Amino acid sequence: MTRSTRRAAMIAACTLPLALTLSTGAAEAKTPYVKPFMGWSSWSVESSSRDGYGTRWLNEGNIKNAADSLSGKLSSAGYKNLNIDAGWNFDYDWNFHTDANGIPDADKDRFPSGMPALSDYVHGKGLKLGLYGAAGLEQEVYNKNAPILGTNCHAQDIAAKPLTPTNKWGGNWKIDYSNPCAQDYFDSIVARYASWGVDFIKIDGVTVDNVADMKAWSTAIDHSGRRMWLTASAWPVDIAAADGLKPHVNGVRIDTDIECYCATTSTWTSSVDDRWNNLPNWLDKVDAPGYLADLDAMPINNNTGSGLQDGINDTERQSVMTFWSMASSPLYVGGDLWFLDEKAKAILTNPEVIAVDQAAVLPRQIRSGDTQVWTKRVGKDTYLAVYNLGSKATDITVDLKDLGVRGPQRLRDAVARENLGTFKRTWTATSVPAHGSRLIKLS
Repeated sequence: MTRSTRRAAMIAACTLPLALTLSTGAAEAKTPYVKPFMGWSSWSVESSSRDGYGTRWLNEGNIKNAADSLSGKLSSAGYKNLNIDAGWNFDYDWNFHTDANGIPDADKDRFPSGMPALSDYVHGKGLKLGLYGAAGLEQEVYNKNAPILGTNCHAQDIAAKPLTPTNKWGGNWKIDYSNPCAQDYFDSIVARYASWGVDFIKIDGVTVDNVADMKAWSTAIDHSGRRMWLTASAWPVDIAAADGLKPHVNGVRIDTDIECYCATTSTWTSSVDDRWNNLPNWLDKVDAPGYLADLDAMPINNNTGSGLQDGINDTERQSVMTFWSMASSPLYVGGDLWFLDEKAKAILTNPEVIAVDQAAVLPRQIRSGDTQVWTKRVGKDTYLAVYNLGSKATDITVDLKDLGVRGPQRLRDAVARENLGTFKRTWTATSVPAHGSRLIKLS
């Protein structure tokens, strides 16, 4: 079974739109943001086969524990988003459900206090709340022909005819947006979510066929009057959809799931190392800061003691943080934050590395292959990142003129937070370990 097939099986009936308060006026297509979001996502924990985890882990108590951990351990460094992934409106047998009007509602066994109360708890910790959905019209909503709030329409009125499967796993029905009630439906969902204080929406399974769905979500957010980050997700999103999505979403998933769907969060070869080869394909499609490449959750959480393990070593964890930051990808952690270890905390909270990400500037690849060289300009400074994707330690020499700089340069190791001195013409990263990296600031 493939990774996407496993994920599709686990989220088979899932489409959660999100919402806010209905308002009138011209839609601006998407909420403007100037920095990538930072936080945590629940899916890495939900996807694991380790005892005590998996989809049954998702419940009110564990999410509150995650909020406590995120607030106490990482929020001061900027990690504010607590994003609940697939399953929040599924029962424990993984049956999707909505209210009488087809609006997703929290499962009462998983979240007995309800989503408004949980949102209050999360916001009370100084955090933001995110929820998950899937592209298209949920079959559960269609089958019960839910009446659409504020209209004389029902769900079956907005389904394209003949009925046509849509999204990455074909689990939902394609929507006919020539019927204005289709937009009214998404407006009703996002209005509800706005009343809950939702700050982030992830819509999964996005293909070229679902660009209209993302436009509807974006317009609904605008109509709600509440700022919300909107991410288009899949495993990955089809690059053919990139241009169509650009006016409507803040982030786009460019890779398959980071998770290995095994007893750890991930492994280096399960898909972590794919990011170095996939990002170059998207660099002329994304645009900072308004339309950013999302590299998925970072498996940087726990390599020691109890709890779910990351599945990659400390060297690899640092390379992940460095590469995500050079890409100005959203920085969100996967895994069980309750067991966050000190090394992970040090990697995740390094202010000099975070600043590279939050600059919201796209990088440029200078050298591909096993020894990669990347750079980007931030203000008056230039950043250089080198990566050894090979299996043995190696030296990586960089010609400084390839970075677009001239004359002597003062170099600083942003990870070690140490000055390296002044260099001319070339610089060599010595003995870069297998899967290791260096992140250097030139000024």
